[in-house]
Order: sequence, then structure tokens, then C-alpha cells
Amino acid sequence: MPIRYRETDTEKAILVGLAFNSRHRLEVTESLHELARLTWSAGASVVGTRIQVRPKPDPAFFVGKGLVAELKEQLAHAGGNCIIFDDTLSPAQQRNLEIELQAKVIDRPILILDIFATRARTSAARLQVELAQLEYTLPRLTGAWVHFSRQYGGIGAKGPGETQLEIDRRQVRTKISHLKMRLKKLGRQRATQRKKRQSQFKVALVGYTNAGKSTLFNLLTKAKARTADMLFTTLDSTTRVMSADYPCNIIFSDTVGFIKKLPHQLVESFKSTLEEVKLADLLLHVADCSDPNLEERTVQTHKVLGEIAADRVPYLMVYNKVDTILDFVPPPNEGAKAFTVSALNGQGIAALRAELVARSNQFLSQTRN
Repeated sequence: MPIRYRETDTEKAILVGLAFNSRHRLEVTESLHELARLTWSAGASVVGTRIQVRPKPDPAFFVGKGLVAELKEQLAHAGGNCIIFDDTLSPAQQRNLEIELQAKVIDRPILILDIFATRARTSAARLQVELAQLEYTLPRLTGAWVHFSRQYGGIGAKGPGETQLEIDRRQVRTKISHLKMRLKKLGRQRATQRKKRQSQFKVALVGYTNAGKSTLFNLLTKAKARTADMLFTTLDSTTRVMSADYPCNIIFSDTVGFIKKLPHQLVESFKSTLEEVKLADLLLHVADCSDPNLEERTVQTHKVLGEIAADRVPYLMVYNKVDTILDFVPPPNEGAKAFTVSALNGQGIAALRAELVARSNQFLSQTRN
């Protein structure tokens, strides 16, 4: 399926993917489709895509210098002003590309960080995103100053530049330390709140971004969490206590969606928020059954659960959006019950609720003994 281009008055980007090692062109093409959705979510438009196949990334430009020259021509022809790479660029590669292309060059991690920055609503989420951005930026400060020196030269680009670089580094490290202290304080507050809920059955919704977690959360809890057909609608964990129709209070938590190549800095900074997942009694792994990359998305979600030490929490597979696909049959999955539902029209929700009642009864019985 070709990537759809959208004409807007915003930044116009060309997306670049590299097939290297064991990565096939088809895999890179699918990844660029997701990158296009991320680009639209960030408010930019896609005016072109390029895929290169080579044994390994070029140490100076990530892609070959021939493609760099072609990208420069393509930018001029399409009226583009930005290149977005699907993989992480080193500071040197980003700097070299910007010098050659005379255009903004970013990679997937910084694009995701930018989307998170615009979607964060609570103070905790904003702190976590800012921390991730600063930790991503710190090793790139040297590149920024060398780029400045090479591009402009002359007065102000010699010795004082190095002095300013050290000042900037120190300021960023101080800010990072300050943010970590504030997040630790918030973490302690969350831990206190969790102690009060130890006797309650805790259910966390997890899954790939845009799988429909928030819509399902609203249906199960009668809440009004924000929903939209876009990536990363939910960043802030939302918690609701439900007692109606259940034998004991159930605490439902809606969490941030996962995605392939999620920046390591984000996983680290959001660990305090994702404690809700790690300490849950049951996970609802929500997956979009109409997604052609369903298996890969499921594997990626399990991978992130492993990174936050939540891969041993019992879970149910919940295949959502069954209203959009005929005769869907859940793939075999050892160790977890599977449910097919539509959070949009309520199909299959009764069976899922019945399972939650049974699980909460079991939990209640164990806590009383």
C-alpha cells in the first residue's frame, strides 16, 4: 500500500528508511508507513519517501552519499524543508546531513519525543517528556556547536564556542538532575497512593498505540478519557475505581501506548508512570485485530513490557475493532485467554466483563484468606 501524501502549509518532510543487515525492503516500507502517521501526528506533511538497501549504515551519513545528493534535489523539487530518518542517527550523522542538505534533519526518536511534548497534559507527563528530551539532546550539544563553527566561522566561532559548550552542558545536566528529583518526589507520592489500594483488584490496559485502549477504558469505566484516531492520544495514566457490576472495587488504569523503536529515554523517564502496569494484578493487552501487522505489534508490546519488568503480570489478550473485520480468529497464544471485542459498539464486552468478575472474585477470596 503506497504512503499517502498530504499537502499542508506546515513543514514538508521526506521520509528515509534503510534496509540493512537482515531487514528487508518490505519491513522498511511498513515501518515508513508508521513513520508517516507519526509525521502527520506531529503536524507535518509527507512529500516523498526513499528506501536504500545497503550492507550497513554509512558512518558519516547513515545512507550513501549518492542518495544524499538525490535527497537534496528531491527537497528542491518537492518544496520540502525537512528529512526524517526512520532510524536513530548519531550526532555526527545528523550534523553531516544538515550541512550537506541545508535542511532540518531529524530521526524517529526525536519525532516521537516531539509528539509526546505536544500531547503531555499533566505536570508529571510534561516533566517526563522534558527529561527524555534533555537526555537525548545532551550528547548532541557538541555536534550543534561544531556545526555552528563550520557553518558560520570567523568571529565568535573559535575559543568562546568551546566555553559556551561547557556552559550549555552544565546547564543541561543541572536541569536533568532537577527534573529527576521532581520525578522522584512524584514517584513517592504515587507509591503512597498505591499502598492505599493494595487490597483492591488492579487492572491496567496496555498495547500498541492506537489499538483502542482509551475507548475500551471508557466503556469499562464510564469515564471520558480522550480518544482519537491518531498515535499517542493518551500519555497520562488515567485511573478509575469501579464498583458497580463488580464484586469488589476494581481499579482500571489506561496507559500510554507502545510503539516500535520507542526512544530508550522515554521508556526510562516514563518508568514511574508505568509502575501502574508493573504492579497491576491483571493486564488487558489490547490489540487492533484489523492491523495487518498485528503479530509484530503484539511482539513489540511484550518487548516493552519486558523492559519495564511487567512481563510476568497475568494478562488477557483483547482483540479490539472486531467490527471492522469479518470472521476474525484469534491467533494461538499460550498462557492467556483471548477475547474479541468492539469498544465502539460493545460487541464481546459482556464476556470480557464476566472474566473480570471471575478474576476479581478470585482475588477477593485470596486476600480474605
